[in-house]
Amino acid sequence: MTPEQAKRLSIAEQHDWFRRATSRRSLLRGGVLGAGVLAAGPALLSGPAEAAAGSAAKRTPMLLASADVPNGAGVPAFGRHIAFGADPTSQMAVAWQVPALVKSPFLRVGLSPFDLSGPIPAEIRTLTTPVSDTVPVDSVSINAPSQDVQYYLHAQVDGLRAGQTYFYSIGHQGRDALDVVGTFTTAPHGRVPFTFTALGDHGVTYDAIATNNLINAYCPAFHLHAGDVSYAESGGSGLITDTYDPRIWDIFFTEMDGIAGHIPWQLAVGNHELEAWYSPDGYGGQYARWDFPGQVTSSKPPTYYSWIYGNVGFLSLDANDVSFEIPADLGYTDGAQTAWLKTTLASLRGNPQVDFIVAYFHHCAYSTCTVHGCEGGVQKHWTPLFDQYSVDLVINGHNHVFERTDPIINGSSTGVAPIGATIYPAKDGTTYVCAGAGGESLYSFSAPDSYEGAIHNVSSEATFVNEYDFATKTSYTVSETVTWSRIRYTGYNLLVVDSTPGSGPHSHSTLLVRGLDEYGAELDRFTLVR
Repeated sequence: MTPEQAKRLSIAEQHDWFRRATSRRSLLRGGVLGAGVLAAGPALLSGPAEAAAGSAAKRTPMLLASADVPNGAGVPAFGRHIAFGADPTSQMAVAWQVPALVKSPFLRVGLSPFDLSGPIPAEIRTLTTPVSDTVPVDSVSINAPSQDVQYYLHAQVDGLRAGQTYFYSIGHQGRDALDVVGTFTTAPHGRVPFTFTALGDHGVTYDAIATNNLINAYCPAFHLHAGDVSYAESGGSGLITDTYDPRIWDIFFTEMDGIAGHIPWQLAVGNHELEAWYSPDGYGGQYARWDFPGQVTSSKPPTYYSWIYGNVGFLSLDANDVSFEIPADLGYTDGAQTAWLKTTLASLRGNPQVDFIVAYFHHCAYSTCTVHGCEGGVQKHWTPLFDQYSVDLVINGHNHVFERTDPIINGSSTGVAPIGATIYPAKDGTTYVCAGAGGESLYSFSAPDSYEGAIHNVSSEATFVNEYDFATKTSYTVSETVTWSRIRYTGYNLLVVDSTPGSGPHSHSTLLVRGLDEYGAELDRFTLVR
């Protein structure tokens, strides 16, 4: 299949083609795809998964036979990453990897590193990636029978105490790793101060390590990831012909262990999380790797979800569902996500314990970046709901820059909000921040940078909005001139947000929002007040 052919198909249609093609090829070869091989680490794919990394004879993956690891003693665990359950005050999900199949994996949890109870059984989610040489069958290219296998282990703990730090260890039959103990802390009850961080477009780079160090330095209660996580799928178009290397996920999780192993990571999916090889919606790989709130088995919950921490309601949205720019998964929920968003926003805004609402997702609602610009699908389906229910802060990635808007209602700014501004969202509108330079290569703007110390004499900026012609199934752009772009920075960055709830019925609650460069220097700050 060529990229031009793939562009005319949805993720579901590409997955169906790939499933039928690989199934037929395995029959032609007279065997089951990859039967009997346990790969210690997936072989490198130098090209797309459907156009493989060379012949099977040239591939030299390490093989790990069960006889080499009696009772699993020699199989290490790595890549720990944790996430809140549906109730952050009482639930935590712990995930990790092993390089070979193990028996009876488990999690131990306790209030002391010397008193870990359990074991709590863990689920094994096996992810199989077909790879090998390209073989033409019926004028298309498919994989010969071979596979790489990744093993992700997951355990969820319920009934935890609110605001409590716990210790945990992971293991399996033959290996009880009590010498490697991690920690996690549940959300407290009530209106208490807390800090969280956010970024998007991470990858496995030197600069990603720098932003990782910043996250650790601020010791946030949790971290929001606005999508495009590892870049294992480096094409980003949601095509079966995109270049893909599943080993990048192994590297990513290994590097993140020291952060995501004790700071909950609340993930939003981006376009680089679309992997057509695994499932019709493109998320089979993500369901194997991550725990989305409410997920207790490998059955699929939505990739969008909400949760409350203290006095702030959070919504993680899947913008692939409404993206006009990258339409591979456009409309895959058939409107269910947007209907859920409306209902959830109404519930959060009607909750007397919730002062602020923060939404985070990948594609930018508003940006003057020259690469992806503004997402018309988000503007059509979601920003009217943000206006209706007075969403306070929207955090995006996708554009590899830092950009912050003035507060916006109905697509227009309601006033100028310079660095240090105090914004009242109930009357001023929603502030949008793109923190999309977490480590991957940087993009550029249509106008000069504008932040503390930068020179900026431009009164308006050019941008474009991505639109979609449903009749011809093609994307196109519409140029615009805007005045809402307030702060811009071309460089790696991290968003840090401090929540301070009001102490009485007539006091104000605040969100102090700061944008930092990769060295920790402050680029921007503003305060949201309710």
